[in-house]
Amino acid sequence: MRDPHDIIKRPVLTEKAYEGIADKRYIFEVAIDATKTEIKQAVEAVFADDGVKVESVNTTRTLGKIKRQGRYSGRTPEVKKAYVTLKKDSKPIKFFEGMAQ
Repeated sequence: MRDPHDIIKRPVLTEKAYEGIADKRYIFEVAIDATKTEIKQAVEAVFADDGVKVESVNTTRTLGKIKRQGRYSGRTPEVKKAYVTLKKDSKPIKFFEGMAQ
């Protein structure tokens, strides 16, 4: 089994992400090849001290945009995001507590 910190790269801190914190819905950037089951286990393992229980995981994958610099072109990196919803009886994640309004 992979290390949970290799699966979850970083939290996504945008306006849309802040709106979901009150409903116990968090957004994380995850590894491209991570499955929903792996993401669920990783979130529960990383935030085990907080007593987090995951209800559902939805994922979306975004292809990188094509960028040009003169005659050279390339792509920005692909990104996979996981929308994690916690159970009603679960405690919220402490990292995000001060951000919800």
